[in-house]
Amino acid sequence: MASVPAVLNSEWTKIRTVSSTTWTLICAFAVTVAMSAGISALLNSTFDDLSKAEQATFDPTLVSFSGTALGQLAMIVFGVLVVGTEYSSGMIRTSLAAVPQRGTLLFSKIAVAGVLALLVGLLTSFVSFFLSQAVLGDRGTTLGEENVLRAVVGAGLYMGLIAIFSMGVTAILRSSMLSMGILIPFFLLISNILTAVPYAKDVIRYFPDQAGSKIMQVVPDAMGSDSSPYGPWTGLAKLDAGLGAAVLAGYLSLNNRHACGLAGGPRPVPAGQTPAP
Repeated sequence: MASVPAVLNSEWTKIRTVSSTTWTLICAFAVTVAMSAGISALLNSTFDDLSKAEQATFDPTLVSFSGTALGQLAMIVFGVLVVGTEYSSGMIRTSLAAVPQRGTLLFSKIAVAGVLALLVGLLTSFVSFFLSQAVLGDRGTTLGEENVLRAVVGAGLYMGLIAIFSMGVTAILRSSMLSMGILIPFFLLISNILTAVPYAKDVIRYFPDQAGSKIMQVVPDAMGSDSSPYGPWTGLAKLDAGLGAAVLAGYLSLNNRHACGLAGGPRPVPAGQTPAP
């Protein structure tokens, strides 16, 4: 039986020695910070062109996280690669041979990658906030203002939780390509487009990403957006619930599938039959 510390160390070694996972986290940081600062500069220069309602509900904290919409895509790729690479390469069978306790293997992988994603998410949110507030100048805010620290910390948690959610989905689908083919269009296009559809938006607001993003908002109905029937922490809890369901389903998928049937490997031959050449 493999010890948990040994499995955690093994998963940490896998993550830090694969350049693709490292670069996706760097991209998440760079894209979020750069885009947030750019949009903050644009809004600051065109503030007088905004409608009266948008000016009255201007939320400098929320503007600081404008780049999260694209930065979270890199977090999704990170989460997918952490889990999916072993399936696409066939290394999942080797990992299961070394760690027969499937729950230990999956949860150790998610724990190590999840902590790393949360740390990068928090670093990203704080850097984005301070840089964007510097760009906004007199229209900016500070961490000492009411609910601002909550929003900054929440933005970092949101990015990390999106990565963990992606790990759970990939554990269910057992394919990096299929997971990214579903998650990226959903988060980038479908979820955002449907918020503009009159009847659909009443349902979409309960989706994990839409609910979780409310934690970044300080001003109610910021920038003329629709009011929400739940608060910021309740919204983040909805993301946590979706995350928990995805991880649990991923564990059940891994636990109920024979190792030989994973990653396209040969399936076990029923008793009394001759294996195909």
